[in-house]
Amino acid sequence: MSSREYVIARYEVKGHKFEVLVKPNLALQLKEGKEVNIDEVLVGDFVYKDVRRGLKTSPEELRKVFGTEDIRKVAIEIIKKGELQITAEQRRKLIESKKRQIINYIAKSAIDPRSKTPIPSSRIEKAIEELRIPIDLYKSVEEQAVRIVKEIARILPIRLAKAVLLITIPPTYASRVYGQIAKLGDVKKTNWLADGSVQLELEIPAGMQSDVISRISSLTKGNANVKLLKVV
Repeated sequence: MSSREYVIARYEVKGHKFEVLVKPNLALQLKEGKEVNIDEVLVGDFVYKDVRRGLKTSPEELRKVFGTEDIRKVAIEIIKKGELQITAEQRRKLIESKKRQIINYIAKSAIDPRSKTPIPSSRIEKAIEELRIPIDLYKSVEEQAVRIVKEIARILPIRLAKAVLLITIPPTYASRVYGQIAKLGDVKKTNWLADGSVQLELEIPAGMQSDVISRISSLTKGNANVKLLKVV
C-alpha cells in the first residue's frame, strides 16, 4: 500500500504519545461519529510511540493509559480524540470530498421556500463559493449543512425542509415492497386496508421527492399512488 493511502492518527495524553496508521477517509467518518468497522480503518494491528521510527507501545503502557490492551478499542479512542497527520494535498482532496457531500446533502434536504421546489446543487455550490464559506474537515456533513444553509440564505432563497408523502400501494405489491419503501424515509402512519392495499405517510428530505417517487414507481411497476401531503 502506498503511503499516500494512509496517514498517522496521533493522540497525546498523560505525557504519552500514541500513533496508529489509518485510512484517512474512513478515519474522518469515525471521528464524525459514524459507524465504521475499525478493522477497515486501521492499517496494521499496532499502536506506536513513533510510527516513523517503528517504535511500538507496550501492552502495559496501553493498560495504564487506556485501561485495556485491546488494539481496536485503543485505536478508536486515538482516532476520535487525536489528530490526523495529513499532507496539504491530502487535506485539499478531503475537504473537496467533504464539500461535495455537504452540497449533495443540502440539495436533497433543502427547498426554495417560495416555490417549495428543490434547489439544484450547482446553485448551492455557486453560493458557497461566492460567499467563500469554509468547510471544516472534522465536523459532520449534517452539522455543517445547517450552518451553511443559514449563510447562503443571505443570497439564495433556501431552507432545510421535510416533505410528507401519502403513498398507496395496491394489494399485489403491498406486503412485498412495504418494507423497502419504509426504509426510504421516516414512516409517520400506516393503514392496512380491507382489500389488502396499504397507505403510509412517509417523511423524507424535501429535495429527495423525485428520487423517492421514482424508486416507489420502480418497486411497484408504476402502480402505486403518491401524493404530496405537506412540506414542513
